[in-house]
Amino acid sequence: MTGSSSIDQLAEDFARQRPRLHAIARRVLGSSFAADDAVQEAWVRLQRANGADIRNLEAWLTTVVSRVSIDLIRQRASWREDAELDEVTDAADSATTPDESVQLREDLALALEVVLDALAPLERLSFVLHDVFGMPFEEVAPILERTPANARQLASRARARLRRVDVTEVRRLQSAAVDDFLTAAREGDFGRLLQLLDPEVELRADHGAVALATSGSAYGAPLLEGRIRGADAVARVFAGRAALAYVALIDGVPSLVYAADGSVQAAYLIRFREGVIEALDVIADRSVLTSLDVTA
Repeated sequence: MTGSSSIDQLAEDFARQRPRLHAIARRVLGSSFAADDAVQEAWVRLQRANGADIRNLEAWLTTVVSRVSIDLIRQRASWREDAELDEVTDAADSATTPDESVQLREDLALALEVVLDALAPLERLSFVLHDVFGMPFEEVAPILERTPANARQLASRARARLRRVDVTEVRRLQSAAVDDFLTAAREGDFGRLLQLLDPEVELRADHGAVALATSGSAYGAPLLEGRIRGADAVARVFAGRAALAYVALIDGVPSLVYAADGSVQAAYLIRFREGVIEALDVIADRSVLTSLDVTA
């Protein structure tokens, strides 16, 4: 590709891939904002590459964003090296695919949220690419720089951890906590909000969400800023507010959304740790919202 028209075409092609890339990174990293970083790095690397030499852009970008995500995990935590894997896999192990029932996919999403930090980086990635996005292990293996048998075993390890999660009970407890949080916010019950938040809770909101909340502050919208840390500060954002938010499942995980004119305008992605809220990502970016599976 050469010239400004080629750059424009590259940007257009990347924009079409962006929702899928963001969804992969978000599942692997557990954070929409960390996924933004991974996708941005993929765009930077694409600009540096010779587009004419890329035969399959989707596969190339999937590989790049996957490896960047793994690098980000390893940068922010001290991980053991992935153990040596046998070539032999458990033939009785049954994989899941995106073609399975909606309920099963939602259960997988919630279980993944629960065990994510317990999974080694390559276990996360192999499971997400194969079980969530339906990529065959023959395509997953080169991304992991492992054999297809190794990739299958990594996903199997992740799957075994997920199956130990009591999804029904986790969803019940998290749904009750989100309901309680929304009620406490609307009633201005500051003490109850503090009980539901991790002391080190972090709230992050994208520019669109901040603008949307600012314009709706007179109607009870939360008092959002780009980044807020600590239970006291986050509780003040919501106390006496969130009048127009409602509870929803987002990719199978209990969360909150703000909807108007029949469409979701902002999503509050909630992450739990030991029964309390440890993070809220508030998203209004349309390209991200369209990649979310929202169920009222």
